[in-house]
Amino acid sequence: MRIGELAAVVGLTTRAVRHYHHLGLLPEPERRANGYREYGLRHAVVLARIRRLTELGLGLAEVRDVLADDAGKDLVEVLTELDEDLARQEAALRERRARLRTLLDAEGGMPAEGPVSPELAALFAGTSHLSDSPMAVKDREIIAFLETAMPAEDRERMVASVGEALGSPEAMARAAEAYALLDALVGAEPGDPRVEEAAVALAGCIPPGLFPEAGELDPDDGFLRAFYDDLAPAQAEAVRRTLRILAEERR
Repeated sequence: MRIGELAAVVGLTTRAVRHYHHLGLLPEPERRANGYREYGLRHAVVLARIRRLTELGLGLAEVRDVLADDAGKDLVEVLTELDEDLARQEAALRERRARLRTLLDAEGGMPAEGPVSPELAALFAGTSHLSDSPMAVKDREIIAFLETAMPAEDRERMVASVGEALGSPEAMARAAEAYALLDALVGAEPGDPRVEEAAVALAGCIPPGLFPEAGELDPDDGFLRAFYDDLAPAQAEAVRRTLRILAEERR
C-alpha cells in the first residue's frame, strides 16, 4: 500500500501518518526501488491501534508507552487511569453546570459583576438598592475580585463575613450610611473632618472575619496602592484610617 491508501483504509490523513512517523509511533516501511514507501498489513494494524487509543483520549506520549509494551500488559492500567481522570472531569463539569444553573436561575438575574459564587450572587441581590452609590458598586467589584483571587478556604471565610456584614436590616442600614459618607468625599480634601466620620462608620460595618489579624496586612502593599489610586484622595484617606482603626481594635 502507498501512504495515501494506508491513510484511507484507517480513516486518517497522510499528514497524520507522517506525523506518527516523525514521533516514532509508526515504524518506517521499506522503500521500493522507485523510492516510494510500501506499507503492509502490520502498519495498518498499528495505525488503527494508534487511532483507537487517541480517540479514547490518550495523549501521544501515552500511546507511545502502550505501543512500546509488545504484550500490552500496561494498557489496562493506562485505560484505568484515563477512566478515573475522565470521571473527575465529568464531576467537575457537573459542578460547573450546577453553578451556572444557579446563577442563571437566581432571583434578580446575573450580577453586574459577572459570574460569582451562588452565595455571593445571593448577597449581591440583597444589596441591589445600593446600586446608586458609586462606592457600593466599587466595593462589590472588589469583593468579586477577591473571591476569584483568594484560595478556597479564604474565599469561603470572606463570603461568610460579607454575609455577616450585610445579613440584617441593621447591618444594611449601617453599610448604606457608610457608603453615603464615602460618596460625599469625592471632591473633598484628605484633611476634611468628614474623613474621620466616614472611617469610623466604615470600620463599624466590617466584621472581624473580613479583616486579618493585626500585623498581617501591609497598608502599603501593591494591591492596596492600586485600590487607593482608584479612589478620590479623601476616600483613600478614609479607607487608610479605617484600616488603622481595625488594626488597633484587633491588638
